[in-house]
Amino acid sequence: MLSAFDVADYFLKLADDEAGEYLSNLKLQKLLYYAQGFHLATYNEPIFDAPVLAWTYGPAVPPVYHKFGENTHYGIKPPDDTDFSFISQDVRELLDDVYYVYGQFSGWKLSELTDKEPPCADTEIGEEIPYDRMKAYFKTQLEEQDDGEKEKGRQGEKDTCSDRT
Repeated sequence: MLSAFDVADYFLKLADDEAGEYLSNLKLQKLLYYAQGFHLATYNEPIFDAPVLAWTYGPAVPPVYHKFGENTHYGIKPPDDTDFSFISQDVRELLDDVYYVYGQFSGWKLSELTDKEPPCADTEIGEEIPYDRMKAYFKTQLEEQDDGEKEKGRQGEKDTCSDRT
């Protein structure tokens, strides 16, 4: 199991700092939540060791939040020369996917999204979001994604067949 700081550093490194793109603390918190949820749904265990709490602006991982507390709205500079070889390829791919899908949104947009999702919406402010609630919700998200890809494939097959006539 990784630490929440390992996962946070990985996301911070994915931001394109050469283009001036830095993650805000708000956005980082939501990415950590999505990473935890999808890892629970995929591997049946947490990716990091810290609790995810329901806060006013959505899920947050308190130790990471407090470390970057002064960066609430401003970008966090990525760590220098971080080696992520200790993170398995499968987990790096999961983190890359989370960043690819959710990293395109602002922290405020992610806050809006997470506030409507059952794991956070069904948890009282200040309480820990239960792993079983995250796992169940994110499994449904993976199933919907799989169903969508299957449907795309079927449509693609139909298009290919119709091209032959």
